[in-house]
Amino acid sequence: MIKLKIKSGDTVKVIAGNNKGSEGTVVRVLREKNKAIVEGVNMVSKHTKPSAQSPQGGIVKKEAPIHISNLALVDPKTKETTKVGVRVEGDKKVRFSKKSNQVL
Repeated sequence: MIKLKIKSGDTVKVIAGNNKGSEGTVVRVLREKNKAIVEGVNMVSKHTKPSAQSPQGGIVKKEAPIHISNLALVDPKTKETTKVGVRVEGDKKVRFSKKSNQVL
């Protein structure tokens, strides 16, 4: 398994695929599959049967996972995509933006 540089809560931009150019916040990271679920991006229609929660049933729109390689982190300072670096500050490892050198 590779080291993932994107965490939940990060703002990311899609750099490849059908949703190229769209931005959103990472809701969940699926480490074992190297995928992430991004809020409002890669929406799919899921057909649901009637149940106790939804007695009507029908079609529900929900986010599908996107591969990590198709996402780029957005720098909070410059609002542009950036690469992520890791450095040690004191006793802790911290992630930083390679463009603005700011801790994420």
